[in-house]
Amino acid sequence: MSATMKDVAKLAGVGVGTVSRVLNNGSVKVSTRAKVEAAIKELNYQPNFYARGLKMNQTFTVALIIPSVWNPFFSEFAFHVETALEKNHYKMYLCNSDGAVDKEREYVQMVTQNKVDGIIGITYSDIDEYISSNLPFVSIDRYFTEDVIYVTADNISGGRLAAQKLQELGCKKVAFIGGYQEIPNETKNRRKYFEIECNQLGQEVVILDMLEPLEDLNKKIVAFLTENPDVDGIFTVNDSMAITVCDVLEQMGKAVPEDVQVIGFDGQRITRHSPYLVSTIVQPIEAMAEAAVNLLLEVIKGETVANRTVIPVYFGEGKTTKIVTSVN
Repeated sequence: MSATMKDVAKLAGVGVGTVSRVLNNGSVKVSTRAKVEAAIKELNYQPNFYARGLKMNQTFTVALIIPSVWNPFFSEFAFHVETALEKNHYKMYLCNSDGAVDKEREYVQMVTQNKVDGIIGITYSDIDEYISSNLPFVSIDRYFTEDVIYVTADNISGGRLAAQKLQELGCKKVAFIGGYQEIPNETKNRRKYFEIECNQLGQEVVILDMLEPLEDLNKKIVAFLTENPDVDGIFTVNDSMAITVCDVLEQMGKAVPEDVQVIGFDGQRITRHSPYLVSTIVQPIEAMAEAAVNLLLEVIKGETVANRTVIPVYFGEGKTTKIVTSVN
């Protein structure tokens, strides 16, 4: 027969309530937790979270909405969300919306239909009317009309840091290249504060900021750079845009970073320990994912949490900027 919670408690020499707290990641002494976990392993005890969920009117599942699985940032974020949820004995439904409004609305309705306990969402669609402050929902970067909880990287500092770095690297004329959505979100601060910092530094700056969805992107970048041939430093809204810009520069016969230096925003890698694909303002994706999970689980428990959580960023050196050598 399968081991029960009572069997675990007996072997560990503790009460059933203590075993329950360990399983629910509650407050338990380290030594006691070790004994319970050892008993669980020895007995090969498998908690019946489905039965527990029915009893508590919970599913112990969370939906993660992302715009696309093809974007490395979203994929890595999903990995860290799932890892953080597993530590808390939750499962994750991955909802790849592909930017479709109807799909995102259906995902949000999963909460009201008791199919999931809460949602973490990276969404740029017009779903404001479906999001309310009493919904267990944590947004990434985006804020809504109502006071919805959200987690964001420090886009303000990131924009400023990109301007400072390009000047430090010797750039004389810099540019911002990006796309934006009409819905409110924190990523717009990347361009805004890059431009502000450039002006404060006395740095000449030109802007190409395009309304999404982006069409004929390469042609628009070529036209912009042809109009501004003396640009020698570029900051882009994200790493994917930075990679596109580097390709366009190569097609135009300009070398990166010798002729033009490029800084993106995200911190994309092919694997966890690979070099950055481009020089970049790094969002600490794991920290953002863990913060989002912790906030959502607290909301599900009925606790009050901060509406806005900001995670610091830093510069990550890649091969699209020059290496600055110090002179003794």
